[in-house]
Amino acid sequence: MATDIKAQIEALVKKVTSDPALMKQFKTEPIKAVEKVLGVDLPDDVIQQIITGVKAKIAADGAQDLLGNLKKLF
Repeated sequence: MATDIKAQIEALVKKVTSDPALMKQFKTEPIKAVEKVLGVDLPDDVIQQIITGVKAKIAADGAQDLLGNLKKLF
């Protein structure tokens, strides 16, 4: 199950970061955004794990982009 969640997180990150409207919805209504992308109604505990994972991955990717941009300055 953990592998399935990881795969879902990766897929969601790609979709959320490539679609500004979906990103906006994810920020305001993460459960609806996740269910919209996955097309299934998952148990609340699974949805929360996915939302937490997606938020963490997006934050980590954003931090890496920021560090990459800072390196270009020097």
